[in-house]
Amino acid sequence: MKKVYLAGFDVFRPDAVSYGQWLKALCVQHGFAGLYPLDNAAPEGLSGAALADWIYRANIALIEQADCVMANLNPFRGLEPDSGTVFEVGYAVAKGKPVWVYTEQTASLVAQAGVQTQDGRVVDAQGYTVEDFGMNLNLMIACSTNRVLGDAQICLQAMQAQQAGSD
Repeated sequence: MKKVYLAGFDVFRPDAVSYGQWLKALCVQHGFAGLYPLDNAAPEGLSGAALADWIYRANIALIEQADCVMANLNPFRGLEPDSGTVFEVGYAVAKGKPVWVYTEQTASLVAQAGVQTQDGRVVDAQGYTVEDFGMNLNLMIACSTNRVLGDAQICLQAMQAQQAGSD
């Protein structure tokens, strides 16, 4: 059974532990073993920067163990996905691991940003150029991952179908 690291801001949900258990059960239903960041129990007594460093290292170790990564890239605290999740996606891509990302955001970045035209450029409310490739995610993510429109279950179905096709 292939191991999949479950990246996403889901670890910040009020029900993060039970949600992680649900995600892992969903993985099993689709032929994968889920590795969830909250599977790691931090040593007692750690706090602040020491705890942050421990979490970083533990999550990197899980990514290293994984055969692939599935990441929730829905908008988090704004228009963009969670920056920690995006880091994990980039790390896995750099390691040559297949990465699957899912989002329910169907609109292009231009549509998401509520843009305007200025001097022939498409810009956001702050005047910064918005990339206009018709994609729903930044090109660095869109061009390096397998993108799925939908939720975790739809993503796992796509992963399972791709795995069955390569067997």
